[in-house]
Parts: sequence; structure tokens; C-alpha cells
Amino acid sequence: MLWQILVAVVIGALCGWAGGKIMKSDGSFLRNLILGIVGGALGGWLGSLIGLGGGWVMSIILSIAGACLVIFLWRLIFKKK
Repeated sequence: MLWQILVAVVIGALCGWAGGKIMKSDGSFLRNLILGIVGGALGGWLGSLIGLGGGWVMSIILSIAGACLVIFLWRLIFKKK
């Protein structure tokens, strides 16, 4: 159980890094990792709601998409004026 959580966090962090690169985020590395972990959970949850899933590749794609979505929402909420 602990091993699965650790792997999910590491994959979420890597997907957060990838999402930060895709979204050209100017945030810190740590912030992108945290947003990626949250985005990975969000992407997996949304994917299961619409029937997507199954396999590592789909999980990584959903995690990167979730990270991009969370970074986008972060920008909307905390937009610099």
C-alpha cells in the first residue's frame, strides 16, 4: 500500500514537471511538482468518471492532462495584475 502511494506521488511529480513544460509555467520546480501530484489525482479521477483508464500509458496521459488543467486553473485564480 505504501509502495503504491509512493509510486503514484513520483509519477504525479514527473507529470507535473511535464505539465509545467507543456504549459510553459514560470512557477518554481517545487510548485509544478505539487500541482502535478494534485493534477495526477484529478486526471485519474476524471478519467475514471468518463471511462478512461487501464494501463500505465493512459494513467500518465491523464496525469499530464490533469497537471495542465491544474496549472491553468492556478493561473486563473492567482493571476498577476
